[in-house]
Amino acid sequence: MTPTKGVPAMQSVETVLLLVVLATVVATFARRLSIPAPSLLVVAGVVVGLLPGVPEIRATPELVSLVVLPPLIYAAGEEMPWRDLRAVWRPVTVLAIGLVLASAGVVGLVAAAVAPLPASMAFVLGAVLASTDPVAVSALGRRLSLPPRIRVLVQAESLFNDATSLVLFRLAVLAAIAGGAVSFESIAGEFALLAGGGVIVGLVVAAGIWLIRRRTVDPVLETVIALVSPYSAYVLAETIGGSGVTAVVVCSIVLGAQTPKITTAHIRLQIDAVYGTVIFILESAVFALIGLQLPYLVRALAGSDPGWPWQALVITAALIAVRFLWVFPLGWIMQIRRGNKRLNWRTSTVVSWAGARGVVPLAAVLSIPLLADDGQPVPQRDLVLALATTVIVITLVAQGFTLAPLVKRAGIARTPAEARKEQDVANMRLAEAGLAHLEQLYDLETAPHDVLDRLRQALLTRIDRGDTPEEPPGSSTAAVYRRLRRDLLAVEMAELARLFDDGAIDDNTRRRLQRTLDLEDARLGDDP
Repeated sequence: MTPTKGVPAMQSVETVLLLVVLATVVATFARRLSIPAPSLLVVAGVVVGLLPGVPEIRATPELVSLVVLPPLIYAAGEEMPWRDLRAVWRPVTVLAIGLVLASAGVVGLVAAAVAPLPASMAFVLGAVLASTDPVAVSALGRRLSLPPRIRVLVQAESLFNDATSLVLFRLAVLAAIAGGAVSFESIAGEFALLAGGGVIVGLVVAAGIWLIRRRTVDPVLETVIALVSPYSAYVLAETIGGSGVTAVVVCSIVLGAQTPKITTAHIRLQIDAVYGTVIFILESAVFALIGLQLPYLVRALAGSDPGWPWQALVITAALIAVRFLWVFPLGWIMQIRRGNKRLNWRTSTVVSWAGARGVVPLAAVLSIPLLADDGQPVPQRDLVLALATTVIVITLVAQGFTLAPLVKRAGIARTPAEARKEQDVANMRLAEAGLAHLEQLYDLETAPHDVLDRLRQALLTRIDRGDTPEEPPGSSTAAVYRRLRRDLLAVEMAELARLFDDGAIDDNTRRRLQRTLDLEDARLGDDP
């Protein structure tokens, strides 16, 4: 963020702090009212930006892309289970490449027709808005009880379509700013460098961090490494000309799958607490910042182009329409491949509507240079910024507020009763695995029977009532109890991983039960 001329530095700092406090309060109320926080934060940002006397806060591309974006992308990628990602890679590829190209082309043509933009800048706008935003889609999707396949489909699309849109953006900027010629060879080379470079850097950084974390037992060091990981992948990829976003996505997915194997319960609980706080603050601040940008950009356009609001509405409508026209045939083809010739319009409608734009398009549009190579101002840059930001705000607000009712209306959401039943069944399977392990210990005579009896009774209670095991006894057998209970926790963690790998439970259930087991491990205390 850069302060406006004449605004003292201290006042800018105070405004930033006020922004964080405002975002936190709004996000808290959004959770209590069951309203999507990103959408409400954008509205709050617009309202605050319109108030008289509020100093202008301008987001810089460095702030958004380097400081805010990597950890938010990393958090979204860690939520992506590799098992579910393998199941949707074909439609994700079609959406991440085909739909991005179609969206960029349609938006570019519509923008050139309705707005006073040169063709080159119209296609810059199309490239900026071509991809859905992983931060916005993940933030909106967390509160929706979508079936695992649909949730992974929309989140994976938003994570992997950035490489395509960034290639288009770089080529469009080259044509608009430098007057460069665009050829098939340049497109293929740019895409290979962005996507391929991002994937390679992501894998290399993930391997290095894996080697470090599997040898680290200090929770503080583990937390620092977890916080630094997304920045390492992003900066290294951008340094070699690759896609920093792709590198962070690959790194997060790889490490997310390995987290239970390279961390302990104490470390996972601490990282979750710290990272959850960081992500909450960054998400809250960045969505409020998106709203704050709009009044500033509107004032910058005052008197120059009074028709920009309806132009933004037309562009938004075109963006949504091309997504519907692309997703519905794709959904029909997928149904035919499964032997069902009837189109599931409910699923296709939800996927079509879950295409909000957000942080990544904002970072891209802010990075458009001020001057062309000949030293002249880039034509209509302010209008492109205003149109892109307006479209982002419209999608976040309109789609954000209506997505949950649409999911409910479509009848595809998992009910709380279904989720509880799945968790109860899985919890019983874990207890049964623990009982089977205890029977082996009885046969081997390797532990006192009174301790084994206590553990057995606790597991039987879980099966009967779903209660958690009791606290360790405060006697001379406490150390033996603690050791055996941790052995049982390891058995239950292995059973949990097996249930997930076999498709018996979804990722949300796995994460909830893993946290329950981690909390129980923490309650046992440290070994003497």
